[in-house]
Amino acid sequence: MDDEQWSRDRTARAEEARLVAARLHAEGAAGVLLTWVDNAGLTRVKGVPVRRLEHAAAWGVGMSPIFDVFLVDDSITESRFIGGPGGDLRLFPDLDRAVPLAAQPGWAWAPVDRYTQDGTPHPGCQRRFARRMVDRALALGLEFRCAFEVEWVAARADGPPEEIAYPTRGPAYGMGRVIDLSDCLRDLLRALDEQGIAVHQVHPEYAPGQYELSVAPEDPVAAADTCVLVRQTVRAVSARHGLRVSFAPAVEAGGVGNGGHLHLSLWRGGSNLCHGGTGPHGLTGEAEAFLAGVLAELPALVAVGAPGPGSPLRLVPSHWAGAYRCWGRENREAALRLVTGSSGEEGSAANVEVKCFDGAANPYLAVGAVIAAGLAGLEAGRTLPPEAHGDPATWPPEQAARLGVERLPQSLPEAIGHFERSELLREAMGEVLHEAFRAVRQGEAELYADATPEEVAAATRWRY
Repeated sequence: MDDEQWSRDRTARAEEARLVAARLHAEGAAGVLLTWVDNAGLTRVKGVPVRRLEHAAAWGVGMSPIFDVFLVDDSITESRFIGGPGGDLRLFPDLDRAVPLAAQPGWAWAPVDRYTQDGTPHPGCQRRFARRMVDRALALGLEFRCAFEVEWVAARADGPPEEIAYPTRGPAYGMGRVIDLSDCLRDLLRALDEQGIAVHQVHPEYAPGQYELSVAPEDPVAAADTCVLVRQTVRAVSARHGLRVSFAPAVEAGGVGNGGHLHLSLWRGGSNLCHGGTGPHGLTGEAEAFLAGVLAELPALVAVGAPGPGSPLRLVPSHWAGAYRCWGRENREAALRLVTGSSGEEGSAANVEVKCFDGAANPYLAVGAVIAAGLAGLEAGRTLPPEAHGDPATWPPEQAARLGVERLPQSLPEAIGHFERSELLREAMGEVLHEAFRAVRQGEAELYADATPEEVAAATRWRY
């Protein structure tokens, strides 16, 4: 973009921001929190007074590129392209997503895109990567509807940091857990509604103190934005009720961790391609090829969607974690669960759930990488292998071999190896983002190489 065009865009952004700032101020906001998610899966932030939003939208807010190589414990590594104290970037808020935060009175929120100081897109920007993959699909006439499930574990905030003081001991999925945290969950629903988030359901989950919330599908970038906003709201509402929360993949070693399942459907011309076709369970040929592409790339995608030091502790068989590379209709042990919906609503409800992803994932990277893999499958005209029925952990080895079903990576180094060998993800992400992400994954693998499962869970449970 030339300087003249950039100047014109700056003027338009400033004018739009002036109107947005006036709205936010009228709704009681004193400041705006500008967030992005780094390669360790942590949400980072800079805040500006609401009256400064106009300047932020026109000129951006400064932030070092070094955060692209921060690890989960805030130690810093480096990649071939990013490292050291030099350089600067600019954070530009997405004004369309700016919203007052119901659980943080006086604050508003907006996600950002990151640019260089000369106005060119930062090649390491995770949000822009997701948008590039969406645009790649749009060029083929394809659209997506996506949503992330959010799971978390609640604990009393007054408990010792090294322990988990659960606020409820009710049974899994039990009404007792809702009663014990009734006021908190009610305030959460109210806050999300005030922020324009369409909640589909909320319920207790399997692990102690664990809950799950699902939302309406949106376009992929919006779905990732909403995931960030939902988690921030869960944390803020819980804090007002004397609770702290963990979205970590492994809150306790040996337990059932927090998933970050991605639901996705593929659309063309207003029609859901996951329904109405002649393929398995009504999949169209395009949807089957897309899902086959995702399935083929899953070992590398695990490094993106289940990337944390505690992720291998969650990704185990017979825990509904999707630990095997296979697919199946409503099979909760398959990494790809095909959801066809109830009779009569298949056209709107049919989708696929990527079950192997968890709460350590950067949602922008997760959705962008899945789209990249699916589009490669579409281009290659892939077909799905035979469907997996039941729990592969209970099968004799010859049955798994015959169906081509295998365990997904069981360690960070194994997942990193698949990621490094994936030319598909390297091309889609670009060298700068790919290398920074790889450096973070390698750094965290080395950081916790000698740690026990209990030490990994304890060190990371309150980081996410």
